[in-house]
Order: sequence, then structure tokens, then C-alpha cells
Amino acid sequence: MSTWILLRGLMRESRHWGDFPGQFRRAVPDADVVALDLPGNGRLCSVASPSRVGEMTEFCRANLLQRGICPPYHLLAMSMGAMVALDWAAKYPEELGGCVLINTSVRPFSPFFHRLRPENYPALIGLALLGGSAHDWEATIFRLTSKRVDDRDAIVRSWIRYRCEHPVSRRNALRQLLAAARYRAPADRPVPRLLILGSAGDALVSPRCSRRLALRWRTAYAEHPDAGHDIPLDDGAWVIREIQLWLQTG
Repeated sequence: MSTWILLRGLMRESRHWGDFPGQFRRAVPDADVVALDLPGNGRLCSVASPSRVGEMTEFCRANLLQRGICPPYHLLAMSMGAMVALDWAAKYPEELGGCVLINTSVRPFSPFFHRLRPENYPALIGLALLGGSAHDWEATIFRLTSKRVDDRDAIVRSWIRYRCEHPVSRRNALRQLLAAARYRAPADRPVPRLLILGSAGDALVSPRCSRRLALRWRTAYAEHPDAGHDIPLDDGAWVIREIQLWLQTG
């Protein structure tokens, strides 16, 4: 039995994985899949978000131990969740059997205009300064992170419900942004078993970020030809196949 810890990103919660955890369990029968909420998000929306990634790492580790879920762990993470995974790997490599990072963008390997594409600045700044309805926010996030068209409206409605049920406070949102801005990845690959997944169709973050990280750390890398930033949402089966191939390489 292997324990897989799933970590999402800025102001997202475990439900934003959609049906991916179920797909993963069916494809990897010996996997115990645990999708965590970072403090300030999801069921933990009333908890203060740490302003440093390292404190998020410690929160997650303590949460798992309190639940009787002990290492070793495999971490599967995207966006800010990937920063937590990297910090975890750098500090406690003995706790991890491996890490899978999806569309990761971190300092010092990529400049800020690759970590967030400049063409997205107007939409995001406009929402931040002028406000917007829950629909405006979630529809914009969907447009920036996904290429799915078949059930777009249903997914956006689900995300609006999550936002209403577990609202992320402005203070927590700002603290998460500060934590992400402060974080710097280690210079060297922090754990031997590391897979980086990117997407050529990522409209939010330049795929050069993942490519550069994989090249610098000389680690396994696979790139989806056209999925959006949220590859597990757009093509969860592809993510699972790449992980299975990676696990088979030993």
C-alpha cells in the first residue's frame, strides 16, 4: 500500500481535484489517496493561512500524523501545492517515496512573467481591484486553467458552490500570495524520485517553467500537448499513465 498526498494551489481546495482522486484509486489499486486542504482553504477556510510555505508544510505533516497517516508518502501537487511539496522534500526527504509536480513555476528558475503570463494581468487585476461576482471569478479561473468544453458550465457551477460554502477570506488570500511570492526552490533536486509534468497548452503559466526545472534538476519530465494548466481536470487519464510509467522505471 502506498500513500499519495494530493495538494492543490492558491485559494483552491481538495474538491477542485474533481473526480481525479477516484480515477487514481481505480488505476493504482494499492494507492491510499488523501487530498489535503491547505490552511485557509476548503474545510480549513476559518484557519489563518501561513505567510510562509514552510509553515504550510508543517501544518500538513502535523495534520497527517494526527489522523494516523504515517510516512512514507508520495506527494502529487500543483501550483502552490507544488511549493509545499518541494519544501517538504528539501526538509524531510526521508518521509517521501517520491514527488509528482504539475505545471510548477518557482523562483529562482523562472522570471515572474513566465510564472504568470502577462496577458492574464488585466483580467486578474481587474477582478482584484474592482471585485466581481462568484461567477465572474470562477469563470475567469476556468478560462485561464482549463481547455475543457464539454461540461464547462457544470464545473463552474460546482466551483461557485465551493466558493460559497468555504469562502477564502481576503486576508487569507493575501497571505497565500505573500507565501508564494517569498518562496524559493532549492538549488538542487530535493528528492531522488521526482517527476515533473507540464502542458504546452498552459494559458496561465509558461510551460518553459516546468521544462527549465526538469532540465536543471535532470529529472523525469513529460509534457501534455494541449491540456490547460489544470491537467488533472483536462486529462486525468494522461496524468495517471505518466505516473504509472514513472513508477515502473523504479
